[in-house]
Amino acid sequence: MKTWFITGASRGLGRQWAEAALERGDNVAATARRPETLRTLTDTYGDAVLPIRLDVTDRGAAVDAVKRAAAHFGRLDVVVNNAGYGHFGMIEELTEEDVRAQLEANLFGALWVTQAALPIMRAQGSGHVIQVSSLGGVTAFPGIGAYHASKWALEGFSQSLSQEVAGFGVHVTLVEPGGYSTEWAGPSAARSAENPAYSRLREELDLAWAVSPGDPTATRGAILKVVDAEKPPLRVFFGKAPLDVVTEDYESRLATWNEWQPVSIEAYGA
Repeated sequence: MKTWFITGASRGLGRQWAEAALERGDNVAATARRPETLRTLTDTYGDAVLPIRLDVTDRGAAVDAVKRAAAHFGRLDVVVNNAGYGHFGMIEELTEEDVRAQLEANLFGALWVTQAALPIMRAQGSGHVIQVSSLGGVTAFPGIGAYHASKWALEGFSQSLSQEVAGFGVHVTLVEPGGYSTEWAGPSAARSAENPAYSRLREELDLAWAVSPGDPTATRGAILKVVDAEKPPLRVFFGKAPLDVVTEDYESRLATWNEWQPVSIEAYGA
């Protein structure tokens, strides 16, 4: 039996993974900004669920929530930083408020929860931090630059973290989903005021992104395999498309770096 702490457990992948853990007999501290959205979990699974009201952008509340979960269940095995949202807007369209809000939720929220969990996991000598990143954490597309900024930053600090805590028996995994039929691009999303100069590009993007999304329920078994692995991966894609997309992107990067290597060497000096 494992004890999970899952942010953003009211819907999307967070809800799927909470149910997957509970169905097999694990305990789950499930957080949401509106705890009433967790009622079906508590009605179904009873004391195995600890519902917690949490806005992850509130650092103090995040620390208190993690401590409460560990005290309630007696330990903390898996922390899933799932809370967050996507902001749609071209870089020129973004306001300061847009960008700060995106970073507060997707980056700082995960950082605060992670920092709160680490002392508990170090004391146990075990633990697994699951950071919900994205295909957009390792490549980038037009129209969601603020979202990419938040996920690339999450990827960077999590890779550093994985090296810092390995000696304490704590694992870190970045789960990088492709497109799924969740509310990420719908009701959960935020959008900037549109500049008509980008109308044509926006239409092209709408066509490019009109692909069949993955089934969120299919990720249930996948996440259990990740958390149960003796040697879990630092990074893992969820979905069919991400590997092809990222392979093309990284091959292009390597080709460019190699082409410009003489200039790179010149810049080093004698």
